[in-house]
Amino acid sequence: MYGPKDPKSRELWVNFDLMDKEKVKIHAILSNAHRQAARVNLSFDFPFYGHVLQEVTVTTGGFIYTGDVVHRMLTAMQYIAPLMANFDPSISRNSSVIYFDNGTALVVQWDQVRLQDGYSVGSFAFQATLHSNGRIVFAYKDVPISVSRINSTNHPVKVGLSDAFVVFHRIKQLHNVRRRTIYEYHRVELLKDQISSSTAVDMRPLPTCLQFSSCGSCIFSLIGFRCSWCHRLQRCSSGFDRHRQDWVDSGCSNQPSCKQDAGDPRPSPVTTVAVVKATVREASIATARVASTAAGRSALPNSPPSEGSYQEPEEEKNEEGGAHYSLIAGILLSLLSMATVILVTIYLYHHPTSSASLFFLERRPSRWPSMKFRRGSGNPSYAEVEPPGQEKEGFVMMQQC
Repeated sequence: MYGPKDPKSRELWVNFDLMDKEKVKIHAILSNAHRQAARVNLSFDFPFYGHVLQEVTVTTGGFIYTGDVVHRMLTAMQYIAPLMANFDPSISRNSSVIYFDNGTALVVQWDQVRLQDGYSVGSFAFQATLHSNGRIVFAYKDVPISVSRINSTNHPVKVGLSDAFVVFHRIKQLHNVRRRTIYEYHRVELLKDQISSSTAVDMRPLPTCLQFSSCGSCIFSLIGFRCSWCHRLQRCSSGFDRHRQDWVDSGCSNQPSCKQDAGDPRPSPVTTVAVVKATVREASIATARVASTAAGRSALPNSPPSEGSYQEPEEEKNEEGGAHYSLIAGILLSLLSMATVILVTIYLYHHPTSSASLFFLERRPSRWPSMKFRRGSGNPSYAEVEPPGQEKEGFVMMQQC
């Protein structure tokens, strides 16, 4: 982050007056409409979270959408947002959305745009630059008010990055219909109070598992992620990226790690971690089973007498005792079930990216609105307001097969 007095802030601002006029494009629809989006083809490959993008979607709302499915909830996730807000270029003749592609970078500028529900606060001018090496720069020339004061009632206000993966599920009850779940796996949120006129943000990409092309370099990588190699896909991944559908369908999570070099006796670190976790998990399950068995035995009546023994006088007493113990067993079983549900809920809440959390997320009933979407280079409008909590959990869209 570079402040207003830092010379670097002025260096990172791209002056369109010095660019080749033939390459500078003013999008007519984006400059004269509200809540619109348009596809822009890149002349270079842009790596975003390790995924190579060849086109992006520029919107009037101060952000770039990076997903390949154009839908009405573009603001929810998969975005590059220098300043996402309720901008409406159509309310001022001086407003425009322009962009410039020089072969190694794409610069998008929202020039003199105004808020639809805050016209009187003044005009904004800011840029987002996407470099071919994955570097992303946000530069701000005019920000008349604090970003934290911008009204988010009619449009989300965000500054940062987000990416998500898509998983498909067939719905048995509906023929030829699949459920498309978009799950956000990472987000970068910049402090809104630090965004002001003559500031800039320079973000450099970190290494990802996707960059490794061999099994050895994949599992022995030390980049802060737990990388695994999938033999069937010949791909390195952490399991949380845009290729998750292929990763799950190919059973990559259950595949053994690659064979080690003959002269290297060291065990694979991924395998070691997996074994340790499996041992702990099995020990926990075994402990739970022992505890459950012990509880069951303490709640059940005494073992029946062996054959040949005679206890006819106590028959009525045993029947009453059996009913009493059955009631206690039922109560204990109910309490145990409630405790299990509570513990599982707490675990899923604190481990949102665990396999169990994703399992329930990808298979839980849809309680989100169904969104229509389409591919291509059209100019779709996007939703006015995100439902509460929508952006944090993902949403579901229906697709005809």
